[in-house]
Amino acid sequence: MNVQQNKSDLGAALAARFSDGADLDVDIAGESASRLMPLAGRGSVRQFKDTPISPDLLRLLSALALAAPTKSDLQQRDIVMVTDPALRESINLLIDDQSWIAEAPAMLVFCGNNRRQRQIHEMRGHPFANDHLDAFFNAAVDAGITLTAFVMAAETLGLGCCPVSALRNESEKVSHLLGLPDHVFPVAGLAVGWPAARAPISPRLPLGVTFHENRFSEDGIKDAIAAYDPSRHYEVQRFVEDYGEDAGYGWSEDKTRQYSKPERADFGAFIRSKGFRLD
Repeated sequence: MNVQQNKSDLGAALAARFSDGADLDVDIAGESASRLMPLAGRGSVRQFKDTPISPDLLRLLSALALAAPTKSDLQQRDIVMVTDPALRESINLLIDDQSWIAEAPAMLVFCGNNRRQRQIHEMRGHPFANDHLDAFFNAAVDAGITLTAFVMAAETLGLGCCPVSALRNESEKVSHLLGLPDHVFPVAGLAVGWPAARAPISPRLPLGVTFHENRFSEDGIKDAIAAYDPSRHYEVQRFVEDYGEDAGYGWSEDKTRQYSKPERADFGAFIRSKGFRLD
């Protein structure tokens, strides 16, 4: 494949991903463009082969993920690899409304960890002067960055991944099962396995909505979302008993229905119970 073909393939993949068909055909060298293609066309995998994954491989991928950037080199993120069958079953039961999760060969839990920072303050005899919202925020963001790095490394090897935020619906129970101490909390799970089918590619909001230059702008957002909605297809409509069937059901209807019902209302209380002040 020559340079021009690589460039065109990458631009075409991104134009398909973003509904405004933004012109992203930047002149990139052939090999580099090929390396970017998996990002342009990736999707979350929810159908897995029953082929097991070596714990050594998962440990290697975790090491690569933990090499990712971290705020001020504080390294406030940990990964728990769940290999005990009984523990895995207990976690599966907490999210039994998504049966595909139990079929994933591997499950990891990405945690924010502000505990270690407090421990080294005690070791070095220095006051911990930042006991406020930022302590939680930094650890949560670090965990998110690490999860993303793991996904990128795993998909490079042909594995499929899907983040599992539903773990936070049962944060206290997950924390107990994993033995998470104060100031350590689950951010998300990650189901990992060899894909049994090609992952669907979800079109993203128009780049003109989510990418800004110099200043944030919402110009034309209503029209942009209305144009984007038909690009998203959902097999099941949420809460039909409350809202009825919608012939034009798209992204905005799905997401507003999802958040029209209380969800994780106790998460703030859980985080405070872990010792965080959210001032």
